[in-house]
Amino acid sequence: MENAVYNVTEIGKDSFCIDDKGVHAYFFIGLEYALLVDTGFGTGNIKEFVETLTDKTILLVNTHADGDHVGCNALFEKAYLHPAEFPYYYETFPKEAEVMPLWDGDTIDIGGRIFEIILIPGHTPGSIALLDRENRILVAGDSISDTVIFMYGTIRSLRAYSCSMKKLLTLSNSFDTVYPAHGPSPLGIEVIERLISGAESILRGEVESEEPPFDMPAKAYKAGGVSFFYDERA
Repeated sequence: MENAVYNVTEIGKDSFCIDDKGVHAYFFIGLEYALLVDTGFGTGNIKEFVETLTDKTILLVNTHADGDHVGCNALFEKAYLHPAEFPYYYETFPKEAEVMPLWDGDTIDIGGRIFEIILIPGHTPGSIALLDRENRILVAGDSISDTVIFMYGTIRSLRAYSCSMKKLLTLSNSFDTVYPAHGPSPLGIEVIERLISGAESILRGEVESEEPPFDMPAKAYKAGGVSFFYDERA
């Protein structure tokens, strides 16, 4: 699908991946509502674009509050995200959309399609994934990627992250396909096992660090076929 700002791919019936300079937002159209997951860097006007795809009321959910996921939030009246993200969101983006709480286990019914909220702290304290059991997909935000996972800074925890990936593994009989926010999309569920293995190896001190490709307060680690930018304080 052609668009002057975004690279848009139809990933299923009434389902779209919207790429904004390497970060993926996802858009799903139901019988009653439409669901937008993240708003990208803010390069263009994502609200204006998705409104060309549907006339239904659009619900905005943020997987977490990093800047490349909330870039167009100001265009919306409300954004839903986990309350553990509220301090980070309001400190960094105080004038953006009013935030509304989403809790672990909550569901979003857009009419003929239900998304379950799965809390997966680690990349950030309130990172979430959205599980569509009927269509067997997981929208994972930054927590799953086949490129690199950012794990440095005071809000991030590799130990919590490993626990969250193990939590997702217990749900792996409910989905076959993972839609990440960065890198190749979609992914298979086997990437979760590789992320667990990599994170655990790093925590055990079994992986030698490398210099990162650009200046950051972290080292680069490659383990289990995946990569992390990790600061041991996380």
